[in-house]
Amino acid sequence: ASEARKAIKLGLNVMLFSDNVDIEDEVALKALARERNLLVMGPDCGTAIVNGIPLAFANVVRRGTIGCIGASGTGLQQVTCLIDRLGLGISQAIGTGSRDLKAEVGGVTMLAALDALAKDRATRVIVLISKPPAAEVAKKVLSAAARLRKPVVVNFIGMDPAAITGRNLTPARTLEDAAQAAVALAKKMKVATRKPRIKVPKLALGAKQRYVRGLYSGGTFCYEATLLLGAALGKVWSNTPVKKEDELPDVWKSREHTVVDLGDDAFTRGRPHPMIDHRLRNERIVREATDPSVAVILLDVVLGHGSHADPAGAMIPAIESARAKAAKKGGRIAFVAFVCGTPGDPQGLERQEAVLAKA
Repeated sequence: ASEARKAIKLGLNVMLFSDNVDIEDEVALKALARERNLLVMGPDCGTAIVNGIPLAFANVVRRGTIGCIGASGTGLQQVTCLIDRLGLGISQAIGTGSRDLKAEVGGVTMLAALDALAKDRATRVIVLISKPPAAEVAKKVLSAAARLRKPVVVNFIGMDPAAITGRNLTPARTLEDAAQAAVALAKKMKVATRKPRIKVPKLALGAKQRYVRGLYSGGTFCYEATLLLGAALGKVWSNTPVKKEDELPDVWKSREHTVVDLGDDAFTRGRPHPMIDHRLRNERIVREATDPSVAVILLDVVLGHGSHADPAGAMIPAIESARAKAAKKGGRIAFVAFVCGTPGDPQGLERQEAVLAKA
């Protein structure tokens, strides 16, 4: 916080990657920046692309006319990647830090970024990405967005779409929907979401195999999966729960359907983030496979600058070990993984997907 304060006083915009920064410091830093017409991205800001330059965890995406603002690093990565894969590009991608839309902070950075993109001639469509904000902050942000003369896609994951009103506002239920809506609006086409066609293999699961275990490196991926799985399967335990009563009592131990964000502060104190170091997740993959009630292990793989040079390759030994352990107990674990990335990323989107598919 002290280094960020020095930078602001020198007239610099700040990207504060660090987590475990006191919220009181965040409030003070953002108040100081607002006085000086500067931007504080963070604390806990994992992703940004400013004038085509990736900062921290970010992907290789083409330049374009869609500007993204996210209180979620992996959410911002996924939407920018999908926009690139749908053929368009990004003007700016501004991270706010994960707590910006909390009542205590008040959405200071998201509001400042909205104002900046509203004035930016290169930006024609704006996308907002977050878990549900505090009610009073959501009202403030949506009111500011509704006053703009540009179309704004709002992806506040889990928020009632009916609450997102305004002639220029388009609600999006998922990160994928948000990217598709932004591309359609940029092309001046009707907004319609396409459902992916996925071939689901038929597996002979054991009689006791009934639970899903999601092991995520991305917090927003974890939250979105918890929300979607909860709608389909009922109660899902998580350290990023949709309902407070579904909070996992012990983050190190799964129960029934469980989806865990391994990038949470509890796991990263004294350790590299799981997008850099796969050791912690690999150990958890093998451990989950020894539970005879587990049917599916759900994984995200995040590519781009800052991430592991070969994330899929780093996970394969754990996947193979998990399959062997499950087989000894007469079960067969189903692995479901998706890759967040683009063909231009250093790790190679197609190469990573091929390695996972083969395993």
